[in-house]
Amino acid sequence: MPHASADSPSADLAALRARPIGMFDSGIGGLTVLHECLVAMPAEDFVYVGDTARFPYGPRSQDELRLFARQIATFLDETGVKLLVVACYSATAAALPALQERFSTPIVGVVLPGARAAVQTSRYRRIGVLATEATVASGSYVRAIGALDGGAEVIQQACPGLAAFIQEGDVASHEVVDAVRRFTAPLKDRRPDVVIMGCTHYPLVAPLLQRALGRDVTLVNPAAEIAREVAEVLVRQGIEREVDEREGSYRFYCTGEVDAFRAVGARFLQMPLDDVEQIGVDRLAALVDDHTPARPR
Repeated sequence: MPHASADSPSADLAALRARPIGMFDSGIGGLTVLHECLVAMPAEDFVYVGDTARFPYGPRSQDELRLFARQIATFLDETGVKLLVVACYSATAAALPALQERFSTPIVGVVLPGARAAVQTSRYRRIGVLATEATVASGSYVRAIGALDGGAEVIQQACPGLAAFIQEGDVASHEVVDAVRRFTAPLKDRRPDVVIMGCTHYPLVAPLLQRALGRDVTLVNPAAEIAREVAEVLVRQGIEREVDEREGSYRFYCTGEVDAFRAVGARFLQMPLDDVEQIGVDRLAALVDDHTPARPR
C-alpha cells in the first residue's frame, strides 16, 4: 500500500522526515548517483536496490522494464521511504510516468535533470546522447530536450554492451577503448558541442569518452543534477532532515551475488559497502499483482 505523502493530513511529519530515500538501478551504475546524493545530503539515510540478477536493462523490452521497475518500487515503498529515485535511465524512460501514477511517494527520474543541464550548457544547440538501446528507443531524451528547447538538435547513439563491461569493473581494457571509439564516431560526425552520458555506468569511463570526443565537447554527467533535484524536492515537500542533525546511513539490496556487488560497487560509490543483503527476484515478483489498480488520484 503506498505511503502517505508529505501533504497528507494524517502524515506524521517528523516520522516522514526520518524515513530513508529509496533508489534503484539495474546494477551498480546508480551508485554514481548515490555518491552525489551522499555528498549533497549528508544527513539523509538511503536504501539502494541493484537488480544485478537481471542486468543489463538496455536490451529489455519496455514492458519488462515497467514490470521490473514496479516490483522494485513496490519493495522500496513497503520499506517506508519518503522519496524514490529511479537511478536507471532505461527504467526511467520506460516506467517513470507509470510509477508516478501508481505511488503517492514522490519519484525522481534521471532523464530530465541531465536534459536540463545539457540545454543550459550547449552554445550551438547540438546535443549528443550516449545511452543504452532501451533509452534510445524510448525517445525520452528527444522529448525532454525538445520540451526545454524546441530548436535543439538531438543526436542519439546507442552503446550496446558498454555498460556490461563497466558493470564487471572493466574501465580501461583495449576492448572498452575500442567500444568507446566505435560508439563516439557517429556523434563526432554530427559535431555536437555537448554530450550527455545517458547511463549511470558511463561516468566511470568519462576520461575515455572525453578523449574520443575531443576537448571541445562538454560531457554532462547528470548525477550531480539529479542530487540537486532530489534535495530541492525534499525542501519543497518539507521532508528534509536538518543538515547538522546527524550523519546519514546507507544500506543495499541486490538480486545477484552479494560479494561481487560489494567489491565492484565500492569503486562506483567511492565509499565502503558494508550493509548488503540479497533479495531474490522471486520475492520481488511476488509483490506485484498485475491487476492491482493504481492509487486514487
